[in-house]
Amino acid sequence: MHPQLETLLEIQDLKTQRRELEQAEREVQESVFGLSVDDAITTLDAKIVEMEESLPPQVLNRYRRVGTKHPRVVVPVIRGTCYGCFVQVPTALASDADRNEEIRSCQNCGRFLYLID
Repeated sequence: MHPQLETLLEIQDLKTQRRELEQAEREVQESVFGLSVDDAITTLDAKIVEMEESLPPQVLNRYRRVGTKHPRVVVPVIRGTCYGCFVQVPTALASDADRNEEIRSCQNCGRFLYLID
């Protein structure tokens, strides 16, 4: 898999964890698990920024632009269908032998794609 695509997936996962922490009951997280929610969010934010800085500007700009519309910016393509917007992707894209070695995006929704058999 393309290293930048892996980084995008990791950033997406970290942002999902951050959203879940913000929505979790702080009292339970802090008393039962001994987790300072504010400290955890600060740590996640720092890691997200660090990873974003490793991306080329054009990839990061696209990620941020698409992220304003969709919480999941990186989605799989399964059996030729984008699982962000559920539109068929071009057959050439879905059947390419080096399919995850390039950064690709859906022509319909703009999300980054990774292909699964």
